[in-house]
Amino acid sequence: MKFAILGAGNIAVQMAKTIARMEKVESYAVAARDLERAQAFADEYGFARAYGSYEEMLSDEAVDLVYIATPHSHHFKHAKMCLEAGKNVLCEKSFTVTADQARELFALAEEKKLLITEAIWTRYMPSRKMIDDIIARGEIGEVTSLSANLSYFLPGSKRIWDPKLAGGALLDVGVYPINFARMIFGDTLKEVTATAIFRNGVDMTDSIVMNFVGDKVATLQSSVYAVSDRMGGIFGTKGYIKVQNINNPEKITVYDADHTEKAVYLPPEQITGYEYEVEACAKAIADGALECPEMPHEETIKVLEIMDEIRKSWGYEIPLDV
Repeated sequence: MKFAILGAGNIAVQMAKTIARMEKVESYAVAARDLERAQAFADEYGFARAYGSYEEMLSDEAVDLVYIATPHSHHFKHAKMCLEAGKNVLCEKSFTVTADQARELFALAEEKKLLITEAIWTRYMPSRKMIDDIIARGEIGEVTSLSANLSYFLPGSKRIWDPKLAGGALLDVGVYPINFARMIFGDTLKEVTATAIFRNGVDMTDSIVMNFVGDKVATLQSSVYAVSDRMGGIFGTKGYIKVQNINNPEKITVYDADHTEKAVYLPPEQITGYEYEVEACAKAIADGALECPEMPHEETIKVLEIMDEIRKSWGYEIPLDV
């Protein structure tokens, strides 16, 4: 599979390092807003071709899959460009700014018979099934609540602090705790409440409570102006699970009702963790599928709807005319 990257920023570097070590995936092309930057990226990370415009790369008939690594504000525009050029798409999270944008892209992909999926890596990792299996075995009894946090100190990231680039904590880091909660409790959401601390016109720190059917609740926190332990806790009637780093689980520990450690599960060794979403795309393309079962289109829309409603409750409108 000839793999192409649209955008040559920091997250593109992580993906480039990943696919360089993957079998059956070729580091084929990269496009940036100028050729010099694209060529430097291609030279450093072993890409066969470099393009000084996105349109040029998308006209290359050899490209099989395009990974979109631009800011959130540009995901819709760039994904639409890819689909209109006949390219399959793996789009970095948050997939788009709004649910309506996602719906339009999914409709276009269906019309064009192309794969498009959201690159939220935690949905594709083996750790997801590991956690599901622990719960299914009843190791902690009936799950009634959970907590999750993800925060980074990012004062120097221009994109994070710019409303015009869809900045703020919610779309960048808050999306992970929301997905964590839905991976455990599923599509049974009843109510969401959220508060935020704003700075420079964007949400800096968010606290979210999600109530689910069956008297289940998730309490979530995210920030771009603090360092957190990134822990997830899943609490049941017979014990609880601690997930070390919800953003890329490193260890999953099970405790009983007496707080005694009963089991430790370690996810398999990985390249970076990005490889799982790429493998899922390759399989879906080979199967002629238009979405990946790990992150169905409808689930992407549901998460975006939640974030749309949260921002609406804050009165935070992100400009969409990029």
